[in-house]
Amino acid sequence: MTPYVADPGAWQESWDLQQSAFMPDREHRIAAMIDAVEAVTENPPRVLDLAGGTGSIALRVLRRLPGAQVTLLDVDPVLLCIARASLRDRAQIVTADLRDPAWTGALPHAGYDAVLAATALHWLPAERLRVLYGEIRTVLRPGGLLVNADHMPDPQLPGLTKQLVASADARRDARYAAGAAPTWSAWWDLAAADPVLGPLAADRAVVHPKGASAEFLPPVSWHLEALRDAGFTESGTLWRGGPDAAVAAVR
Repeated sequence: MTPYVADPGAWQESWDLQQSAFMPDREHRIAAMIDAVEAVTENPPRVLDLAGGTGSIALRVLRRLPGAQVTLLDVDPVLLCIARASLRDRAQIVTADLRDPAWTGALPHAGYDAVLAATALHWLPAERLRVLYGEIRTVLRPGGLLVNADHMPDPQLPGLTKQLVASADARRDARYAAGAAPTWSAWWDLAAADPVLGPLAADRAVVHPKGASAEFLPPVSWHLEALRDAGFTESGTLWRGGPDAAVAAVR
């Protein structure tokens, strides 16, 4: 039987607080992503939340577009447990590893209207991400949309970017000091202490023996070139907030 956390809403809230400490404009970027999905679909869309974690994007898609068919894919057992408990029968949950090209075979549908990813694909190395963009294209319908939001610093603004990052770091440290948000490591310590999530945290160490993040953080220009090479007909910047951005591409 699949384990369920006792209060998934509380875990979602603590995850959101932890993530918002890193990304104060997190809700803005997700809203921009869903705006784009709404713009390219006339009917309730079929959406793939790629490396969807606890279901942050999936939950917001369903809130904005209640009729959407949502699939969430991830490999992290802790985050997937929270996602299953939060989404229940409102989304299809798939366990698959994006490092393995076979991930597309685990999907329940073909021809997604949109594939969304946020602050997740940076843990893939460059060549794997290039190939992944092509694989994503194959699961989209013609005219379907990919949006990937992540840290994509502008190389033309090195000084300003450094200042923006320093300012954000100072605000984050102040939130940590005041107890307004848990740190990344503190959140995982809490998960490890939970009776349901704790055993899954041990499984997570097997899935990610060297940690989950390779920190490949190229600029927007790299992503746009990779998307064009993957065969997308359009690609560009959908959203930017300081050193972060969301690139969009249309099949």
